[in-house]
Amino acid sequence: MKYLNKYIYILCVVLIALGSSCKKGLDYENTGAINPKNVWTDSVLIKAYLNDVYGGLMPGWPLGSGASADEGINGSGGNLGNFQQGIVNVTTNFTNLNYTYIDKTNYFMDQLANVSESVLSPSTKNRLVGEAKFWRAWTYWGMVSSVGGVPLILHTQNGNDLSLLKVARNKTSECVAQIVKDLDEAAAVLPPNYSGTDYGRINRAAALGFKARVLLWYASPLFNAANNQSRWENAYNAAKAAVQAADAAGFGLFENYRLIWYSRNKEQIMTRQYYYPDSYMNFAPIRPIAFTNGSTNNDQPILPLLIAYPKRDGSPMQFDKNQLSNPAYNQQFLTDFYTNRDDRFYATIWCGGTVYPTPDVNTLGMTSPRSRTYWQAWTWKDAATPSTIVPAKSNALFSGISPIVQNGDENGVTGFFQRKGLDTTLNSTNLVGVASGSKSWFSPMRYAELLLNLAECANETGRSNEALTALYAIRKRAGIAPGAGTNYGVTATGLSDIRMAIMNERQVEFAFEGFRFNDLRRWKRYDILNAQTTRRGLLLMLNKGQALPGNTDNIMTASVRTKFSAVIVENLDKTASTNQMYNLTLNHWFNSLNPAQISIEPDRLPQNTEWGGSFDPLQ
Repeated sequence: MKYLNKYIYILCVVLIALGSSCKKGLDYENTGAINPKNVWTDSVLIKAYLNDVYGGLMPGWPLGSGASADEGINGSGGNLGNFQQGIVNVTTNFTNLNYTYIDKTNYFMDQLANVSESVLSPSTKNRLVGEAKFWRAWTYWGMVSSVGGVPLILHTQNGNDLSLLKVARNKTSECVAQIVKDLDEAAAVLPPNYSGTDYGRINRAAALGFKARVLLWYASPLFNAANNQSRWENAYNAAKAAVQAADAAGFGLFENYRLIWYSRNKEQIMTRQYYYPDSYMNFAPIRPIAFTNGSTNNDQPILPLLIAYPKRDGSPMQFDKNQLSNPAYNQQFLTDFYTNRDDRFYATIWCGGTVYPTPDVNTLGMTSPRSRTYWQAWTWKDAATPSTIVPAKSNALFSGISPIVQNGDENGVTGFFQRKGLDTTLNSTNLVGVASGSKSWFSPMRYAELLLNLAECANETGRSNEALTALYAIRKRAGIAPGAGTNYGVTATGLSDIRMAIMNERQVEFAFEGFRFNDLRRWKRYDILNAQTTRRGLLLMLNKGQALPGNTDNIMTASVRTKFSAVIVENLDKTASTNQMYNLTLNHWFNSLNPAQISIEPDRLPQNTEWGGSFDPLQ
């Protein structure tokens, strides 16, 4: 293995071992096959078994997930999710209880108990058990966070005794206690970090960081309706321990936010490395059509995210849509919007009217990499006024306006695209890295999360100064100026204001990394989406009478910006046949259990109360 994710060859050997042993009745023994029992006498195969668990559970880039909250939109609109529209049903909003990897980790640990020291040293065995316990906890939390308590199964089940296979749902509190126990025991035996071929395996900081994440959720309003302060104190202690363990192991904020996802670095507590050919990443879905091949238009940033990033002095981006008709206000808004944002904005969002950061040389007449501007902007039609703008059904066309078309390419409905982690070394004909290999890593847990988890827990337990110190560190890394008060633009004081500041910081720090919708859920703040009413867009509109921009013009240039105005599209999902709006239910915070699974064991798998059952996920 070059790195952890390169497990496929060895895994194939394990699969052969588990599926190709010889059978009696033949005149010879097939010595080319491996007996499954021999796996536990070979340290390489033992590790390969666990690598299979890593391969199945380590998260990857969640492309397209931004559309679940107020981050982005996929395609040409008109595809707001049913749940976001308030369309819920017990038969569709359910979670399957999947024990595949719990079975695998239980079996692994049970088998490892009998492995001799001649095969694995005690320290190696303990470490591998610790990794397995982490992944068992990870899998259990995936279900518990969705539905509440689930049946706890901690050892290999005996398939010959059907009565032992029927396990009832445990209380949520019992499941959380077991998850925390697994993570504590894992942290006690895991090393601070890894190097060489073992880099990427679960380390102590990951175990403690995940414990802090779980306890933060358990203290949040989703699970803690009574705001039990002891839960917040437990979460704070866990978050503090995670940061201390990470610090001791050499983790920290990587200096350049844009480059977090392109190399092995100190920010990455957990890491999934992509490389060709074994585990490549295809970023086609988030690239504009002129720079992609077979997929496009996912995670186009929408107005709430575009406005959420602060300015370089840390102050909020000033935005008043009622003043956009004032040319002076509109121009100042565009100047601040494009040229005066913190570093994370430019690392996460590609803006139409700038150079797309890939080496495509045959697109739009390019003669060398990154040489020409790609325009995602619109022009007025003769009869149009700003008040008449409503989206049409397809091709990013809106009533009264037309897209600026280059080389016959029409795509996108917002004029912005997601670029976080994008492999900028690959062109549109080589998206899977056949020649050079994909250059992107995904970090499902990074040091910034540990800091913001600590900030949230510190604030909720009366440690506001500690919470603000963590916020300052995050903002300093984002390139925000410290200001006269060395507060990096954070003016919040008091519990509720600091809480909101942390919520806002998480929105921009973790944009498109799969956090936003889950955060809104654990805070029980779907009202934030409902208050937005619709998915809004910010269009860059060429002023009437202005000539079309050239492919050497750039929206970052002041003289070019004067030719444009900002215009708001009130509903990117409004078409000739639909008028989709946010209407998330505030009565369903947990999924239902799959009715088909309940029907197998209705007495042991009661449905959640909010879906008409008797099981209370808050117990």
